[in-house]
Amino acid sequence: MPAVRKSVIVPHPAEVMFDLVDDCERYPEFLPWCRSATLLERTPEITRGRLGIDFRGFRSEITTRNRKVPGRSMTLELVDGPFERFEGLWTFTPLGDAGSRVELGVDYTFASGALQALVAPVFSHITGTLVERFVQRADEVAE
Repeated sequence: MPAVRKSVIVPHPAEVMFDLVDDCERYPEFLPWCRSATLLERTPEITRGRLGIDFRGFRSEITTRNRKVPGRSMTLELVDGPFERFEGLWTFTPLGDAGSRVELGVDYTFASGALQALVAPVFSHITGTLVERFVQRADEVAE
């Protein structure tokens, strides 16, 4: 099963980074592979959204339910998509004046072996660059 683990220290508060990740309806503005984003539900505890993916010939949609601890963490749970299994966790740790530590862990398995062989490299690139894209976005909105 493919897995992605990323951790960075950023000069932005944990709450700012959390809010950027929670603001899924804006993903098409800065994630080049995201062709659409639909917010299905948002409460203080849950964000449920559907993302349209279009990258290097791979087109699909994924719907997740994200359980939130506001400003600190977000657990990603698969609702619908081309996966047999998909789990993720964002954590946002305040570091005082230094900013915060942002961490992402994602584990996934595609629904079929053929899909896994075809799409895993593409999806690995998407998840592998996700943290960097959010850091870039935070830098842009802070200016």
